[in-house]
Amino acid sequence: MPNLVHVTTQRHAARLLRGGVAARSRGWDGERGVYAMAVLPDFTLTHQWVRELRRWKSGVLVAADLRIPGDEPVTVGRYGREPQRLTAAAATALLRDLADPRGYEIFVPRSIRPTEVRRIRALPQGVGWRHLPDAHGRRPCTCPACHQPGTPGSAAVRGRYPYDPPRPTKPQLMAELRAAVTSDEIISALYALAGRRRGGAEELAYLAGHPDPEVREALADVLAYYRGKAARDLRG
Repeated sequence: MPNLVHVTTQRHAARLLRGGVAARSRGWDGERGVYAMAVLPDFTLTHQWVRELRRWKSGVLVAADLRIPGDEPVTVGRYGREPQRLTAAAATALLRDLADPRGYEIFVPRSIRPTEVRRIRALPQGVGWRHLPDAHGRRPCTCPACHQPGTPGSAAVRGRYPYDPPRPTKPQLMAELRAAVTSDEIISALYALAGRRRGGAEELAYLAGHPDPEVREALADVLAYYRGKAARDLRG
């Protein structure tokens, strides 16, 4: 059974041990699943995504060690390129044989069961590459996705390489959320709010009774960033 590593925030660790890893990410073909990396002989290559993910996820990151059946269908490839469809065992073998597996990832197109989460481990927070492998010496992209306000050093980089298009405002993001119809649209709009300064949580209260449990789970994740009584009541 192949060993994989899924990097997530520490505040989710206890939930993973109890309920597994939710199929929240999107694969190449739009299917829901979980991104992971094969356990390789090199510690840095195994945990190469930590430094990049720190730009997107607030808080301390940890490693969830996973073990799934070897015949499990997965996809594997370098990010931004069409992946191969292989079994988990073949995908792990492929990554082990690569001369440079930086930027590669495995996608499991389903949720991970609690029995498949072996343990949660602490991680050094500076391991891996940032922006892209071999980014050192290249002009950085300063779009809001690549350089979020608050990222260490991002203000200096944006000062040297200005990026003109402004980030969507909070009212614009809320308008997109209110206009969302399908569950997928609502979940995408909710996560677009992550990392933004937000007002009272009561503006999201109408989603607390949504019939789709994945919408309610996304709402719970976003509410973790809110403060105040309304947020506590909705989280409770």
